[in-house]
Amino acid sequence: MKPLLSRLFAAMALLATSQFMMAGEPVPSKGYALFSKDGDFQPYAFERHAVGEHDVLIDIYYAGICHSDIHHVHEDWGPSHYPQVPGHEIVGRVSQVGEGVTKFKVGDFAGVGCMVNACGECEYCEKGMEQFCQKGTVFTYGAKDHYHGDVITQGGYSNNIVVSEDFAITVPENAPIEKVAPLFCAGITTYSPLKATNVGPGDSVAVAGFGGLGHMAVKYAIDMGADVTVFDITEDKRQDALDMGAVKYVNVRNPEELKGLKDSFRVIISTIPANYDPSMYLNMLEMGGELVIVGIPANEERPSIDIGSLVFMSQRKVSGSLIGGIPETQEMLDYSVAQNLYPDVEVISVDQIDEAYRKVLEGDVKFRYVIDMRTME
Repeated sequence: MKPLLSRLFAAMALLATSQFMMAGEPVPSKGYALFSKDGDFQPYAFERHAVGEHDVLIDIYYAGICHSDIHHVHEDWGPSHYPQVPGHEIVGRVSQVGEGVTKFKVGDFAGVGCMVNACGECEYCEKGMEQFCQKGTVFTYGAKDHYHGDVITQGGYSNNIVVSEDFAITVPENAPIEKVAPLFCAGITTYSPLKATNVGPGDSVAVAGFGGLGHMAVKYAIDMGADVTVFDITEDKRQDALDMGAVKYVNVRNPEELKGLKDSFRVIISTIPANYDPSMYLNMLEMGGELVIVGIPANEERPSIDIGSLVFMSQRKVSGSLIGGIPETQEMLDYSVAQNLYPDVEVISVDQIDEAYRKVLEGDVKFRYVIDMRTME
């Protein structure tokens, strides 16, 4: 009996040791990547860093396609790293947790947005504004991960991701999971400036650009009680805006519709990802109003504002807003679930990514493509 028990204990010890060793090894991953800015998406096998003491491994179910993904991989904002797996709108189930993890357990839904790490100690991190980490925020893809040997991060067009529990968002089981992923960029990017400008009942708010970000800005602002006007360049989305509750839709290519809008809005959120005239929108602000820029066009298309014109539009403000910190992102997700506010999505398979990119560039999407990553072979 004793030899049998000895062999049993030895086997258990070996199993425990092998599990520990596996926990410390890189995690194999597969995704879809671009190998050059002019190429098409191809399957790509790579490794995630090991699951650390405070990390979680998430099996990715859905990943949203953000216009900034396209800007990044096409080098519209500067040089990129290839092969590059984009995607910073991520949701899935936790399949492994580090020994020190307290926020999640295996089987929980979790989301990941635009960043995966920061120092946690600087002034901005302590304020819950990790996107401005003074030691360098690690963004979800295309960034040097200086906490893991400066490897280049890879995003959510993949089957899994390893991330610190501090940078994963808790997602309730009852949420419509295919609609949750875009909230981690499109949601927080528009929710944050609306909260910062204290949008509330009776406010006159405009949203410039009615795409993936813009339609979430419309939904949030209306839910907060604002009267919302939508600006875009097409007739195709007029009825969609009105159906969402907008009080007015303006096609900026129709000069007649632009008349009589001077001094009309307290807040204007610009989500426009292409060249435009910001002064036109500044002129529509009431005194004390604010134009908040959240959309970033390609480098060669970026507009500018004549500083002289600002003098003659006194007491109108121009500001920018960059996503939101982890606490505010969790707040946004909780608010969205409680108020049943989700993006309008079209779920696609991985073999449709290239086509989806083309349609986003053509403005032919209502309003967010979401990739079902479980369709990957």
